[in-house]
Amino acid sequence: MSQAQIDVSEIHWLMDMFQTVDVGLVVLNCDYRIQVWNGFMENHSGLTPRQVRDRYLFDLFSEIDEDWLRRKCDPVILLKNRAFTIWEQRPYIFKFRNYRPITGSAEHMYQNCTIFPLTNNSGEVTHLCFIIYDVTDIAVSRTELEQMNTRLEQLSKIDYLTKLYNRGHWEESLIQEFKRLHRYAHKSTLLMCDIDHFKMVNDTYGHTAGDLVIQKIADAVRVNLRDTDIAGRYGGEEYAVLLVDTTVEQATFFAERLRHAVEGLVVMYNKTPLKVTISIGLAEFHSDMKQHVQWIEAADEALYQSKEGGRNQLTCYHPQ
Repeated sequence: MSQAQIDVSEIHWLMDMFQTVDVGLVVLNCDYRIQVWNGFMENHSGLTPRQVRDRYLFDLFSEIDEDWLRRKCDPVILLKNRAFTIWEQRPYIFKFRNYRPITGSAEHMYQNCTIFPLTNNSGEVTHLCFIIYDVTDIAVSRTELEQMNTRLEQLSKIDYLTKLYNRGHWEESLIQEFKRLHRYAHKSTLLMCDIDHFKMVNDTYGHTAGDLVIQKIADAVRVNLRDTDIAGRYGGEEYAVLLVDTTVEQATFFAERLRHAVEGLVVMYNKTPLKVTISIGLAEFHSDMKQHVQWIEAADEALYQSKEGGRNQLTCYHPQ
């Protein structure tokens, strides 16, 4: 076989690989007009090499941010350095639909891209070559993992029954607020409440009815919250609400509104109407408190006084 035949054969192999390789290959001149368009790009765009030849890239693909891409390519032309784009920064350059069944949850193809200069015999950059990698599988897996981790983090903070914060996360929030109040001369109030005669509900109607009552009162707490308030399930039938930047006098309005809401609540269980009330204790932060547990104990003491005083009422803690 002659050298010419060998050269032609090698060119044929190269062209065959160029058309069938599973990455996109695009060559632009320095005016951003398309010169080369391989089979990957044709399959995903629906445009043949003949249709795109010498066409201005940004006319064909309006979704490409021209200013951004030019800023990305300018150093490639001037400094003859490679440039890279990754899907975390920009999901794609060419907005192709995703056709992979495994990653069917993605509407478009996520792409990484390498851009490198092509020079002539004089060493001048005359063209830019783009290599487009389909990284949809990686992107979807990463995104789903992040969503799952976020969901798990949320679940670790939320009480399953009430959908309020669980005691652990709520108490962490209380500690942060306690530290803040020691640094700044602000006022915040802690509310503790529990369901009156709850054991009677459980003993008479069963724990399923008790759980339903707990959920309905949690809903009443949630409805009455402000955006800055932090509510949690402190114990079995006990709730805690941190009323941020609120004096004890202001907190009584929230507490009374909540108490009346629960008093008027009718919980239907197996066609049986159940009515319950709550007792409430309020304690405003005081600078003499050295540990956050003292704040909790103060609100608990006020709650105990509400219970002793006949229930279905609120009591404000007053330090001796």
